[in-house]
Amino acid sequence: MPRIAVLPRALVPLLAVLAVVAPAPVARAGDAAPEAQGFVALADVDPTILQEMRYATPHNFTGHRVAGYLRPRCLLTRPAAEALRRVQRGLLVRGYSLKVYDCYRPQRAVDDFVAWAKDLGDQRMKGEFYPRVDKSRLFDDGYIAAKSGHSRGSTMDLTVVRLPARPTRPYVPGEPLVPCYEPKDRRFPDNSIDMGTGFDCFDTLAHTLDPRVEGRQRADRLLLKSAMERAGFVNLPEEWWHYTLRNEPFPDTYFDFPVR
Repeated sequence: MPRIAVLPRALVPLLAVLAVVAPAPVARAGDAAPEAQGFVALADVDPTILQEMRYATPHNFTGHRVAGYLRPRCLLTRPAAEALRRVQRGLLVRGYSLKVYDCYRPQRAVDDFVAWAKDLGDQRMKGEFYPRVDKSRLFDDGYIAAKSGHSRGSTMDLTVVRLPARPTRPYVPGEPLVPCYEPKDRRFPDNSIDMGTGFDCFDTLAHTLDPRVEGRQRADRLLLKSAMERAGFVNLPEEWWHYTLRNEPFPDTYFDFPVR
């Protein structure tokens, strides 16, 4: 009979703690293709949903195309994409469309965010995305973290556009920046309905139910929130644009294959 090791009593609580805080697995790029892991292109599930994939462009808080975004393409787990299709059907009959800014986000993109946040000398996009926040506080204030629900494949950043959708002009690197919380007609043009701030605005005004956001802007946020919640999504209260499928298929796995 094999010998059974008996652990000292003092080690048992420690091992229990270690089991709880063990890091979630990261599925690296060498693993199976996205399709084999249950991911789909949103355009294949619902081509009517508009896409403006910001991290595949320099128009984001880093000022550069983010690592891992080789194409401006929305990838999601199939259950998340099918739930978004249900949201879209409800909005289309009311004269609106969803527009996604970000969907699945590779872990390498999150790592890129972390590296950018640690470089306090790079402030090129501060004027638009975090004008009232000191960059040294982005970790403490929760704007940047080492893990993101986006990497699990069932979280997306999105807004609502009134149809017919007007084209949005491209961002020109180096152009003058306007704070993301300025009135809609002053900040960078976006064909979204008026949500009170631009996308990725690092400011408390971007909190979904911030009491300072009233009238039409509050109604527009609640239009998105109610439509998403009916389809099984949960909002992140600090970001009006951020939603996660409640019953996501990979709640503990963070993927890292690139968006291509």
